[in-house]
Amino acid sequence: MQHITEILHDFESFLLAQAPQIPSFHQHYEKAVWEMVQNGGKRFRPALVFSVLNALAPQLVKNAFLPALSIECIHTYSLIHDDLPCMDNASLRRGHPTLHTKYGETLALLVGDGLNTYAFALLAQARLDSQLKLALIESLAINAGIGGMVLGQMLDCEFENQALALEQLQTIHTNKTAKLIATSLEFGAIIANADSKLRKALYDFGLKLGVYFQLRDDIIDICQDSSQAGKTTQNDSHKNSYVNLLGLDGARAEFHRQRQNLQQELKSFESSIAQSLNTLLENYFQDIV
Repeated sequence: MQHITEILHDFESFLLAQAPQIPSFHQHYEKAVWEMVQNGGKRFRPALVFSVLNALAPQLVKNAFLPALSIECIHTYSLIHDDLPCMDNASLRRGHPTLHTKYGETLALLVGDGLNTYAFALLAQARLDSQLKLALIESLAINAGIGGMVLGQMLDCEFENQALALEQLQTIHTNKTAKLIATSLEFGAIIANADSKLRKALYDFGLKLGVYFQLRDDIIDICQDSSQAGKTTQNDSHKNSYVNLLGLDGARAEFHRQRQNLQQELKSFESSIAQSLNTLLENYFQDIV
């Protein structure tokens, strides 16, 4: 079993080497397609895949590189679109200028579209049994698609400048953020050929982790500047967020409550999974300053 930092180091090299070759007479397109993928980020979703697999079937970690990259492509496309003028109109992402500020809105929109579809080509090429690949494709399409991440983004944009109930806010966060995080954990279980009970338990844990992750992000948006966060912050005053709904103190109290619940739930998994996920999540369980 490798440490997660070693796996992520190998994955980063793999990711950089996977930049697609797309010859054409367009001046920027080929570079722009992989630019935001290459610009770093936490690789949190791939790390979740690897953490589960490292606990259940460490010999298959390398076989999970293409599936993990497919999730990173979906996540990156969602960020590119989220930053567009018609949505959040953000100028900074992963410490770099957003694609639309650098290349224009049309190119950024189409790069996002391209990464969305390319993710499924990567899954089809994975060195896995065909039935496992079908399960991965179905999971990603359902959770990132019309009844998952896209729904969450739609609700988030549609109800700007309107105060929602806490339950409605959690519905937005579950779809917009949590379902892709839950899918990442489920990917690890699918690739390891885990039973349906464990697969569901990891997915359900991922939904709670994803809501916590979004809550954490809401607090970061208020408490950190753009240089600290690596993206445009203090840009959510018109959005429904935990901070806007509960106030900063209320959001921090909810953060502590959800963190305690997650740490307790981790103990319900077998020790190898709990240890592997605890190692990854340690930094995310720290207080936000």
